[in-house]
Amino acid sequence: MKFHINNKYINRNIDPDEIFLDSKNLPDFNTQQFEGRLEKAIPKKTIYTLSLFFIFCSCVLIYQLGYLQIIKGEAYFKKSENNTLMKQPIFADRGLIYDRNDILLAWNTWGKEDVSKLSSPARSYISNPGFGLLLGYVSSPAKDSMGNYWQDSFIGKDGVEKSYNTNLTGKNGVRITETNVKGEIQSENIVTLPIAGENIKLSIDSRIQKKMYESISNMAQGASFGGGAGVLMDINTGEIISMTSFPEYNGTILSKGEDKTLINGYFNDKRKVFLNRSISGLYAPGSIVKPFLGYGALAENVITPLKQIFSNGSISIPNPYFPEKKSVFKDHGSFGYVDMKKAIAISSDVYFYEIGGGFENQKGLGIINIDKYAKMFNIADKTNIDLGGEKSGIVPTPDWKMKTFKGDAWRVGDTYNTSIGQYGFQVTPLSVARATAGIASMESIPTPHIKLNDKTFESKVTTLDINKDMMKVIHEGMRMAVTEGTATALNLSSVKVAAKSGTAQVGLGNTNTNSWIVGFFPYENPKYSFAILMERGPKAASGNATRVMSEVIDYMSIYTPEYFK
Repeated sequence: MKFHINNKYINRNIDPDEIFLDSKNLPDFNTQQFEGRLEKAIPKKTIYTLSLFFIFCSCVLIYQLGYLQIIKGEAYFKKSENNTLMKQPIFADRGLIYDRNDILLAWNTWGKEDVSKLSSPARSYISNPGFGLLLGYVSSPAKDSMGNYWQDSFIGKDGVEKSYNTNLTGKNGVRITETNVKGEIQSENIVTLPIAGENIKLSIDSRIQKKMYESISNMAQGASFGGGAGVLMDINTGEIISMTSFPEYNGTILSKGEDKTLINGYFNDKRKVFLNRSISGLYAPGSIVKPFLGYGALAENVITPLKQIFSNGSISIPNPYFPEKKSVFKDHGSFGYVDMKKAIAISSDVYFYEIGGGFENQKGLGIINIDKYAKMFNIADKTNIDLGGEKSGIVPTPDWKMKTFKGDAWRVGDTYNTSIGQYGFQVTPLSVARATAGIASMESIPTPHIKLNDKTFESKVTTLDINKDMMKVIHEGMRMAVTEGTATALNLSSVKVAAKSGTAQVGLGNTNTNSWIVGFFPYENPKYSFAILMERGPKAASGNATRVMSEVIDYMSIYTPEYFK
């Protein structure tokens, strides 16, 4: 064969093995990877066909896009506007509130159309009277004009609802819904499920609560009192068995917020419907302070239990401004010679004037010691109960007078008036119920609370350093007040009660009276202390608070006898 190289021909013989390959001379190609194969160019026809196909698809896509955006754009835009995606709350159940006997006091009411819980529930309360200010009310979830919730949960506004709002409030779930222009749900999807709030069990006995309120209400309306309040407390645990205030509001009506006329009436009521008198009402205590000052006089050796003081209806001292005239401090009667027990039983003002401020040969406690023993029993201090709005009272002192009356000096007459719970003395019904628990136990003062079995509160106890022999004299005087003194309406066959009544003059010219009764029972083994206040009644209505408590104990002896065991 001839080869042409550089314009030259070369003659060369080719062997057969150079033409035919055998297996021994095969190159080592990987045919699975297309090695050793010759590539063949794609035909132009195929390229043209594929190009035409892609051009056709692009034209179809452009046409469809133009059809949707230009021809049908406005129609689809309106349709998209009509369908709306919304994030809506799935309302969690607010915690329920029960009394100590599992009677339901507050709950959630869902309408038939609210099964899905897309709409908020209503908060409802027990219909029995006496619970309005205790339980409080809530501000309900609210929408704006577009139907969106700007407040998507209940907010406690008063009472238990406010104090335990964090516990009672659950965690809302979330639902995504698509609705059309008619508000009809087209599709929905639950993102998170709601978590219910905590249920609360109170120490309140709803039966006693109802009865106490009814008795206070009936007395107020029948004897022309402006209001009233009552407290019944376990002296060992501090649990509140009953605590009510008259007048009150309807929590269900306030929570719904629909009856504007009645709600406006609440705000305009001169009787102060929103004032919880049990914890926020401040009142002159009158003679209910005498057992505390009596114990102080015994403990300070101001007087002995058997020493007698003559009460002829008043004492007189020189007037510092008009020496020729005397300042007269009157009693509510002439009682002759009285000792400590009888002075408590008949509530002799002369006796307590003398042991409080001193008179002639009888030395007195003095205002510093009066303040000392008032503070020892926390008679005017906040109790730190688990409810908001509590007020602290006042024990008049020289410093208080200097600040209040711009430098006016303290006089013995101020001490006399403070000794019988007048002048600037102010307390709440709850604070004196707690102080009375200290007298009853002769050991300690508990911290009041309304949540059942709350060990946090039950561990907060103020220990008292009390001479029990001296305090026994005070017990006997309070028992004598029931058997033959100013509180005989409580001389009941069902249980032995020890008590101290009080009458405080109020208003311009002392034209009105606050009627008090405080005490404890059973007498031999005290378990419960109480305080009842009837506010701003006529002068002749001094014993009305005692009759209220008598009705309550009578009721308990029949319907709740377990409290007397």
